[in-house]
Amino acid sequence: MRIVLLGTGDTVGTPKIGCRCPACMDALAGGRSARTRFSILVESDEGRVLIDTGPDLRYQLLKSGIDHVDGVIWTHGHYDHYAGFGEFYRVQDHVGVYGVKGTLDYILQYLYFMDPVRHNVAMYEPFRLIGLEFTLFQVYHPPVSEPAGVLVRDGEKKLVITGDTQKQIPERSIALMQNPDLLICDAITPPLFNLTKHMNTEEAEELSATLSAKEMVMIHMSHLFPPHDEAVLQWNLGYDGMELVL
Repeated sequence: MRIVLLGTGDTVGTPKIGCRCPACMDALAGGRSARTRFSILVESDEGRVLIDTGPDLRYQLLKSGIDHVDGVIWTHGHYDHYAGFGEFYRVQDHVGVYGVKGTLDYILQYLYFMDPVRHNVAMYEPFRLIGLEFTLFQVYHPPVSEPAGVLVRDGEKKLVITGDTQKQIPERSIALMQNPDLLICDAITPPLFNLTKHMNTEEAEELSATLSAKEMVMIHMSHLFPPHDEAVLQWNLGYDGMELVL
């Protein structure tokens, strides 16, 4: 299983429009602080699946040389996680889309002009795509009613993607998430800042320890970090285009 972090930024991305902070200046200069909006590619020998489709999807697909996917899983109905799906328009027809019913109802109203193949998925019930087993599990991201994380199994290998969440993840989900080979974890800021809809780096590290994760990479970062090359001396931050193999 190959994982590519196509977009590791928060809802506004880095650089933030009009901002001259150190991270935004590094991003404007071409540094790894440049972060597009959320999307993750999961690839097997049988195909490719996107976890969320952020607004920068066209650029991400072109940069990664991806011209076809075999499915899209949406974790929740926030703009920065689905709005790029329209970039498939006149490129790929009848894309299979997967998510809980309420999430699909909301997103497909926005994407009324497209014709994806809808697959309603229940929380905690595994389904198969591209030879891998996927399971959605409940996280905590109010006011979203059913935000999901994603568990992916490839034989004995286990990938956990938290999706957008605060630290109050249900116990049923925590039990399912235990002992991942790789945890890709929401971590929007260092703990100095108080952005309450997401975990910060300290909470992400605590979750990783609770789950006994073998490896953890932080994602969904804001521009409030130091420039990337400085920040990674303290935190294990992902970056756009980062590849991981299980």
